[in-house]
Amino acid sequence: MLKQLLSKFPRKSSRSDGSSETLSSTGCDDGASSGNSIQRASSMNSGSNKSAAVVKRMSSAVFPASVVAGIEPLLSFREVSGQEKQSLFISKMNLCCVVFDFNDQVKNSVEKDLKAQALLELVEHVSTAATKFSEQAIAASCKMFAANLFRVFPPNYRSGSSASENDEDEPKFDPAWSHLQIVYELLLKFIASPSLDAKMAKKHVDHWFILQLLDLFDSEDPRERDCLKTILHRIYGKFMVHRPFIRKSVGNIFYRFTFETERHNGISELLEVLGSVISGFALPLKEEHKIFLSRALIPLHKSKSVGIYLQPLTFCITQFIEKDPRLASVVIMGLLKYWPITNSQKEVMFLGELEEVLETTTMAEFQKVMVPLFTRIGCCLNSSHFQVAERALFLWNNDHIASLVAQNRQAILPVVLPALERNASSHWNQTVLNATLNVRKMFSEMDEELFLACRRKHEEEEAQRAEAEERRRTNWARIEEAAAAAAAFQPAAGYTAVLVNPPAAPPIFT
Repeated sequence: MLKQLLSKFPRKSSRSDGSSETLSSTGCDDGASSGNSIQRASSMNSGSNKSAAVVKRMSSAVFPASVVAGIEPLLSFREVSGQEKQSLFISKMNLCCVVFDFNDQVKNSVEKDLKAQALLELVEHVSTAATKFSEQAIAASCKMFAANLFRVFPPNYRSGSSASENDEDEPKFDPAWSHLQIVYELLLKFIASPSLDAKMAKKHVDHWFILQLLDLFDSEDPRERDCLKTILHRIYGKFMVHRPFIRKSVGNIFYRFTFETERHNGISELLEVLGSVISGFALPLKEEHKIFLSRALIPLHKSKSVGIYLQPLTFCITQFIEKDPRLASVVIMGLLKYWPITNSQKEVMFLGELEEVLETTTMAEFQKVMVPLFTRIGCCLNSSHFQVAERALFLWNNDHIASLVAQNRQAILPVVLPALERNASSHWNQTVLNATLNVRKMFSEMDEELFLACRRKHEEEEAQRAEAEERRRTNWARIEEAAAAAAAFQPAAGYTAVLVNPPAAPPIFT
């Protein structure tokens, strides 16, 4: 009875069972053979309904039906007419919205190969596109970029370590970079393409898109940050309406890094983009640009990891000074504000940046800051770390700085000479001692009368200091003797010495 009932149900042919098993097993295991068969099917003539149906059935077996709806995405752009290329472009973009897990290289290998092939075809098409992209194509493209690129990074467990320790750590590379690289290349060519209308695209490349793109700069993969640097520069150049927002958003990243987290992987790349942006500022500089310099760029010197991005930061600052020389005094006072006291390596870097800033400083701006500046340089001259003292002495090898000092020697020599004299008499390093004698000889030849007057004043101050030190030592010796005498006096056993004030004398009335 049961067999009679079962016999009434329709049966699938063994051939169809075999074909379905082949598709399913191919999707998990035999990636190479399936990829070759699909590639052969997609390369057939598009006019043949049979070949198109085969490709449609194969893509539907790999990807969801909603993804491959419309024109078949596995067809080549050469196989469709010009009117259908936009539709095929959108279909391929929708197909590439599917995201795979690349931590397991074996899983979904067929789908990954198909997606990579579609991405490469899109790159080639965007590079050679002659017609303008429609708004629907732009929306599909931005949707695909967002699906593949915008993601949350895992927590960085090295964030609690110091900057020197992070420098020794090897960078982490994203396992999905083989696909991400093609997506970034496609995004770059899409933004730079003359077929992209900026007025139409600004609706989709909006503030949210830019913020998500800026968040990717915190990636630990240096290859990704390098691609983002180029793409952000192209977006800044093409979408003029977004330029103030980009500058503001980058400033917010700097604020958060400087005053809150002190951890970000893309500060150097963002500064490299800003370097080219600042060089294109129109003159006279707007007030918002000057505020950006004083509030966002200069406080970046506060971080312990400033050495990682000091070179592009110095370039940005010197670009500002070249645009407006009056900003030199603002920069120098900012450096003095964040000058390191206990970090000798950072102090050497500051001295190198200071030399570059002074090379572009005018006389008027130099005179505003020369006294506090050379007070700090004098402290560096007397540093027990020989590299700090040596780097400070090398400032006089710069012709422009030596000229500024020579013209303002009346104010600078009294500040610097005491440090030079102390180095000449007591510094332990021979290289620093020789450089000190050379600088002192330079001042002597520059203005011998002033040099001798400052030297006499220094000797008088040293004599007064020695005399005050002797008085202080004598006073302490007296205090120690009095303390020893008081300790020698021991009260009788069982009694406690109490200080009793004598009674006041009674008043006398007359």
